[in-house]
Amino acid sequence: MHHRSKAVRPQPNREMQLRAFAQEVLSYLDGLAYGDVRVVRIRSEYLKLKNGRLEAWSDEETLGFGVRVLVDGAWGFASSLELSSIGGREAAAEAVRRAAASARVTAEPVRLASVAPHVAQVFSDPAESPFLLSPESKLEFLHQAAEPLVAAGVTFATASLGAVEEEKVFASTEGSLIEQRRTTTGGGIDATMVRDGDVQIRSYPAAHDGGWGLGGFELVRAFDLAGNAPRIAEEARALLDAETCPTLRTTVILDADQVALQLHESIGHPTELDRILGTEASYAGTSFVHLEDLGHLRYGSPLLNVTADATTAGALGTIAFDDEGVAGQSVPLIRKGILVGLQSSRETAPLIGRSSSGAMRASGWNRIPLVRMTNINLEPGESSLEQLIAETEEGVLMSTNKGWSIDDRRLNFHFATEIGWKIEKGELKQMLRDCTYSGVTPAFWGSLDGLGKVSERRVVGLTNCGKGEPGQSMPVAHAVVPARFRSVAVGEGE
Repeated sequence: MHHRSKAVRPQPNREMQLRAFAQEVLSYLDGLAYGDVRVVRIRSEYLKLKNGRLEAWSDEETLGFGVRVLVDGAWGFASSLELSSIGGREAAAEAVRRAAASARVTAEPVRLASVAPHVAQVFSDPAESPFLLSPESKLEFLHQAAEPLVAAGVTFATASLGAVEEEKVFASTEGSLIEQRRTTTGGGIDATMVRDGDVQIRSYPAAHDGGWGLGGFELVRAFDLAGNAPRIAEEARALLDAETCPTLRTTVILDADQVALQLHESIGHPTELDRILGTEASYAGTSFVHLEDLGHLRYGSPLLNVTADATTAGALGTIAFDDEGVAGQSVPLIRKGILVGLQSSRETAPLIGRSSSGAMRASGWNRIPLVRMTNINLEPGESSLEQLIAETEEGVLMSTNKGWSIDDRRLNFHFATEIGWKIEKGELKQMLRDCTYSGVTPAFWGSLDGLGKVSERRVVGLTNCGKGEPGQSMPVAHAVVPARFRSVAVGEGE
């Protein structure tokens, strides 16, 4: 895919123009029980090299707005690319028509938790904007990152870079007027070895699009892709001859990258309140968690402490305000193994007697906000990775996610990692390939008996968390540490 659209360049006083337009559209919502407007500009760029050749290049920008209203207790939503008086008036009228139609078949009227209106400007600009760098300089950076992989003779050597700049104006009939701008950037390398139909891969700094964070090109420079490439190439090659992961029940230590995905799938999604209520059942699924479990369910061992934190420094899910104008906040989800909180919206929070957790986000101007993870973080423990290994008589250390499967209630799961190492008598031994483990969510987290300390904390960004119909892909993150679990089913046969 080679695609470069003609980007809309920033205009003088653009922020003022977007703000004025949002306020104009808001004026068409006078007299409604509730209404809000989001004007959103998103620019995204992605480059990928494969074996020294440009495989993908896209540079796109969209600008549009969405209108959300409540009429007789029912939602209506409409969106448009037409940022004009006519376009704003027509979208507002269409949202009202849709809400009125929905109200005729709505059994239970929507009730919103109260929130103080905010008037704010929050511009999170990076130290080194990737959009101010020339395409040639970025291509040269990718060539330098991938060259050691090519030189090592890996079958497929890839290097990628990506960046997203989002500018948003939110205005509501309750008096909020919020302007936000942020940039996220990421990149990584992959070394794939193929021999006689056998395929092994190593990724750095993470699988699935590399490492991402809130910031600019300085984040990718800090990864030192070129410096880590020789090790990644050697591990990919060694995996072809490595021993296959055994089938048994044993102790498993997961590195931070794998802990992030485990946390995402088996704690992040099940604690989204809309899934618990069943409103995402047709696409994203439901949850094994029930409303009555709040404050009672033992989700894991006493070491398990998890927080939904929209304020985590440098993380993909960090926001000043969500798409309902609720301030980003830190919300405890699990404390000492017990479920104590849920991720919620202004509509869902009253059902558990609480205020919104600030988790409503939409992927763009043409999508309605949904309950979405921000940063779901695992609080650190007291051990180091070295201590966790040294205290393990027999087990497997697994690193870097390769694939996963989990049922639609987020209960039964099966995960695979790119690489592993056998642990014997507190020491790492031979490399293992095709490492997998499986379990049931509460029992698995109940077996947690060791956590890395705060100095080993790593923020892992995931760019493509999917949810909703039409589908929405959302960036989220997880601040995590290595973790140890006892008596885990490992291998394909367990």
